[in-house]
Amino acid sequence: MKNLLVTGYRAHELGIFSQKHKGIEYIKKTIEAKLVPLAEEGLEWVLTPGQYGVDLWACEVVIELKRQFPELKLSILTAFANPEEKWKDDRKEYYQGILGRVDYYGAVSKQPYSGVWQFRARDDLLLRKSDGILLVYDEDSGEASPRFFKEAALRRHAKDGYRYLAIGADEIQSVAEESESRYYE
Repeated sequence: MKNLLVTGYRAHELGIFSQKHKGIEYIKKTIEAKLVPLAEEGLEWVLTPGQYGVDLWACEVVIELKRQFPELKLSILTAFANPEEKWKDDRKEYYQGILGRVDYYGAVSKQPYSGVWQFRARDDLLLRKSDGILLVYDEDSGEASPRFFKEAALRRHAKDGYRYLAIGADEIQSVAEESESRYYE
């Protein structure tokens, strides 16, 4: 696999409203555990929609992994121009810091948000440009925005073998428990 799409929950869907939330660390560690073997196998690009939540936390992970895997590249492909425009200042600053460290940034539509079609066009492009997806999503926790990526990825998997990798709540919980037990040793 050369190109991997990484996406999942938006921060608010997980009840995360601060960059200091402890859960972010565990999500990032779980993503890293999935990405390292793929990078060792020759993963070249990690693509993400760049929305606030799993997408940007995955970007942070890739930025760190680039120290170990300098050939690894990172791309954010948004649905429309300036998606951070209405975000709070701290989130805008965080986003701009990540944008400054990606290898490619683009927007499917060069205009501001004008309709759901922009998200569909972005998702379609990301799925076409990737060989597989790493999706942070757990249906047992209730339906949320990653559901659409899951459905599209599974359709593509059935059609042409598109690789589908998932991270669910149980896996993140295991990483959290392991990290906590190490902390108390």
